[in-house]
Amino acid sequence: MPVIAQVGGTTDQLKEGFNLALGIMFMFGFIWGVIKIWSGANAISKGDPDGKAGIVAGIIIAGAAAIMGALFAIFGLSGATLTPTF
Repeated sequence: MPVIAQVGGTTDQLKEGFNLALGIMFMFGFIWGVIKIWSGANAISKGDPDGKAGIVAGIIIAGAAAIMGALFAIFGLSGATLTPTF
């Protein structure tokens, strides 16, 4: 019995570690996405037609957490998602 109790504690610690790592990754991804959107808007203002692709890429990068959460919910896998912590 004590072995099972130890496995549960380790699993919770591992899940908390993944939640923290995911939160940090999303924070950097959001900042990177905002910078991509800003650079795409700057490119459009200078007449570069490829700036629109930069804006779309920035939106996808910045909203990756919401996009993946929605896809998991649509396919009925919401129990497999982690909640990022900061």
